[in-house]
Amino acid sequence: MGWREASRRVPNLSFIEWDRAILASVPESAPGAAREAGLPGTSSLIAELEGAIASGSAEKRIDTLRRVTDLFMVGSEAYSEVQVELFDDVISRLADRIETNARIELARRLAPVANAPTSVVRALARDPSIEVAAPVLSQSTRLTEQDLLECANSDSQDRLLAISRRAAISEAVSDMLVTRGNQEVVRSVARNEGARFSNTTFGKLVEKSQADEELAVSVGLRKDIPREQFHALVAKASEAVFKRLAAHNPAVAAEVDRVLLDLTGHKPQAAAKIKRDYSAARALFDLVQRAGQPIDPTVREFARAGKVEETVVALSVLCKLPLDVVENILSDKRTDQELALILAKAVGLSWQTARLILQLGRGEGALSPQAAETARQHFERLQATTAQRVVRFYQVRHGAAGKPG
Repeated sequence: MGWREASRRVPNLSFIEWDRAILASVPESAPGAAREAGLPGTSSLIAELEGAIASGSAEKRIDTLRRVTDLFMVGSEAYSEVQVELFDDVISRLADRIETNARIELARRLAPVANAPTSVVRALARDPSIEVAAPVLSQSTRLTEQDLLECANSDSQDRLLAISRRAAISEAVSDMLVTRGNQEVVRSVARNEGARFSNTTFGKLVEKSQADEELAVSVGLRKDIPREQFHALVAKASEAVFKRLAAHNPAVAAEVDRVLLDLTGHKPQAAAKIKRDYSAARALFDLVQRAGQPIDPTVREFARAGKVEETVVALSVLCKLPLDVVENILSDKRTDQELALILAKAVGLSWQTARLILQLGRGEGALSPQAAETARQHFERLQATTAQRVVRFYQVRHGAAGKPG
């Protein structure tokens, strides 16, 4: 709605009759407050309104608009909706064809007012100048969801950004912002605790987070993110995002553990109690890497020969996990030993090598043919990306990325 449309809402009354109706309806408390504010009396203000319209002077219109707005602001809380509508008509008439700076001033004054004139607010929200529209789009509660959707359905990223900063944003408007907004807009609405998102919109945010670490952190820290979307976010996030999430909210580490349990069916185990000397094994594997020897056959021979320290060191270095974490996983005596399989799959080891690692972890207890076949099937079905995701969970939980041992 433009200024001309806003000023034609009561066609059966002359402009002067509107003016008199407004001033006659001012609450008893308002005139005293108005006098304290230095406003003119009723007859004086009517004369100014008549003169502003008759003269057509922009300067006169702006000055009169400022005085009428003052009168409204002083008594706004006491006005009924009918009285506000009368102000709406007069302010709309005066605001028509005034300069941008005057409209900016009007927008800034009316934006935070709970019962601001509706037509004036809507016209300001659609003003060609973003400096005029922004205060209203970001603050005014007089704008309906439909108003906001209409304003958001534009190519103006500045308008979308203003809307993204509102104290409360509905699911429909949030979806529009996430769908049409650029990176700055999407980051802004994701940080806004007053914004509400549907599960579908959360999915869009998670998808966009893959290429935007700042956004991933904001989305991951939201208290209202559905658990399945949090799982998807963590699955696709980088190590840097994991660290930032854990740093901002220690509860994220516990949630990562719950995600791990959902994916693997295993709870993270406590650190191994037996302390081993890994110094020689470290030196040996360092030489293997420096010499460029193939990793898979090397680790296979470590496991075949029963070299626990060398096997643990190799997996620790390759998975970038602490030695005690890897040792504890390998010492798990459960039949499937899925976590050991996950480590092997994550770093690209073959089934033949993975099988020997499982056997090494069981110690003297042989891996039965049935258990071996079950493990092989698990290993073959396991996607490398899923395995790498679980390894990242452990890295975050133990703050171990890039720090094996």
